[in-house]
Amino acid sequence: MDIRQLRYFVAVAEELHFSRAAARLHIAQPPLSQQIRRLERDLEVQLFHRDNRNVRLTDAGEVLLREARPLLAGLERAKSHTTRVGRGQAGRLSIGFIHSATYSILPTAVRAFRERYPDVELALQEMHITRQLEALSRDEIQLGVLRPPVKDAGIVTETLHTEPLLAAIPADYKLATRSRLSLKDLAQTPFVMAPRGRAGFFDWIKELCRQAGFEPHVSQEATDMHTAVSLVSVGLGVALVPDVIKHTPVTHVVYRNLVEKPMTELAAAWRVDGTSRALESFLQLARETTAEYQASRKGKTAARA
Repeated sequence: MDIRQLRYFVAVAEELHFSRAAARLHIAQPPLSQQIRRLERDLEVQLFHRDNRNVRLTDAGEVLLREARPLLAGLERAKSHTTRVGRGQAGRLSIGFIHSATYSILPTAVRAFRERYPDVELALQEMHITRQLEALSRDEIQLGVLRPPVKDAGIVTETLHTEPLLAAIPADYKLATRSRLSLKDLAQTPFVMAPRGRAGFFDWIKELCRQAGFEPHVSQEATDMHTAVSLVSVGLGVALVPDVIKHTPVTHVVYRNLVEKPMTELAAAWRVDGTSRALESFLQLARETTAEYQASRKGKTAARA
């Protein structure tokens, strides 16, 4: 007994007429009759009472019809769901993200994805960069939204958004009275920085400082930008943060542009061997969202000018 025979059987059982069942199945009647006789031989039972006037189910046929309908319906559901997952229209996508991503493109990208692919379950988890890389390597998440560079050769990154790096300074520091600073102006101040880990952001900040001629003194570690700014607000040091952070004001903190104009990136990260249609669909929407977000930012900047 195979699936095709079951489909043929159900069609005849529901129509109780071989010609109508054959037309419904888009096949000729003789092959249909042959398949039903073969099914009866395989099961060693008679499924239909046949005479010149009508076709009726036997008791065995009634039992098989009850069993076959949910089996075929389940098969169709499995086929449909498998196809939709393969096309990125269903399934599950787990995303880790840093807190600062919620200030820019992530909310819009998530909203657009949910509207376009409502049957894909999105699981969102806020994670610092090192934790994201660990979760990616263990396949606990399929996509990370973080700040590069990333040192792991098994992780692919794609820049989504670029923005200036600013100095966040306690409002009572003398440096806060200046409208613009260079990195070397920060040489004698303590720094609040992310802990060193698998992510390269810590090393990148230190390299920027070295290029300016000094080794930063890290007085306090913070797992995310928001926490770093909070520590700056209580006078524990200065922090280098992305421009978007300034749009969430924190008392006793001022932000200053840097003469060197260093730029920081927000990037998508995923495993080299971990692509899926749902992931590809989200990435495409993230790219579209980024283009719209950047155009909006440029428009606001031009309006202020």
